[in-house]
Amino acid sequence: MIKKSAYLQILNNTVLRHILFWGLAFIYYLSVSWPYKTNKILLIEVTLFELILQMLIAYSVIYFFIPKLLNRNKKLVFFMCMLVISYLAHLSFSTFISFRWIKETEVLSKSDFFFERITSLSQYLRSIPSYALPMIILVIFGYYKKQKEIANLLEQKRTSELNLLKQQLNPHFLFNTLNNLYILVLEKSDKAAQIVGKLSEILDYILYQCKDKYVPLYKEVKLLENYIVLEKVRYGSRVEVSFEKQIYNDVKIAPLILLNFVENAFKHGVSQEVDKAFISLFISSSEKEIVFKLKNTKPKFYVESLKKDKGNIGMNNTEKQLELLYPNTYNLDIINTEFEYDLELKIQHNGKI
Repeated sequence: MIKKSAYLQILNNTVLRHILFWGLAFIYYLSVSWPYKTNKILLIEVTLFELILQMLIAYSVIYFFIPKLLNRNKKLVFFMCMLVISYLAHLSFSTFISFRWIKETEVLSKSDFFFERITSLSQYLRSIPSYALPMIILVIFGYYKKQKEIANLLEQKRTSELNLLKQQLNPHFLFNTLNNLYILVLEKSDKAAQIVGKLSEILDYILYQCKDKYVPLYKEVKLLENYIVLEKVRYGSRVEVSFEKQIYNDVKIAPLILLNFVENAFKHGVSQEVDKAFISLFISSSEKEIVFKLKNTKPKFYVESLKKDKGNIGMNNTEKQLELLYPNTYNLDIINTEFEYDLELKIQHNGKI
């Protein structure tokens, strides 16, 4: 366990990672030519010199030319600089091997070999991949690391936003429910005990069972059923509620998403109704999607101020949660007429949750 932790610490250290990378590159370059060269010391010198050139190119490109030129959309200047530094590397390496590696003969002098090498376009073009390969590998690794860091930051940001939205939603729901209980206590209704029991179940679920990003759908359905019981205790015969369920698959859903829709149906469809209100609920699940439908009547003498009620905060929060949790995979259709409110929510999950 200690050894594993030490390895992870090394890999997480940028300097140590780069040292390890260049060390492995040096060993690889040596191993390729080692069996064919008799002068091992000279081979080590040449390999080390080429490695130093690769390092200079890699770090100058990564830390200077890319941020100063490429990232500022100076592509032509960047390309020209790459040609210049690659040729300078080719010139330096040609100088080193011409006067350190090559043995002078009667046919070919060191100066002739050097001149032939630096004026040969084919020699120069063949040298570019060897100088550029380590740089490309480091750029790819750096890009991957940066994307991973960005993904982690976005996930942390999304989690923070969701937690904030839940904190805004839960007190909003509890405030309305406690208002219901307060009215029943003032009326000294025997139904107060029943509402306390259901409220206890709801609080237990909200506080302890729905901390995960996604929860089983049947638990959310149970939450809705408990909430409906609370509201029916309050409104009695003034409201008729139908709830059709077709849950055939053990799927999951983001917690408290559906509750606000039902809460609004009671608040805006029943509280001001002097006659009888109707609320119809339907929920189904399959391997690919969750479908939730809600329809409620609205009072004939609908109070205009309700349209600007604070309850809209909860609805806005729910829509924000949907955007964060189901980006481009949900569809929310709402038809809001003078006497009826009709909502349909479809969530495409494709068995991923």
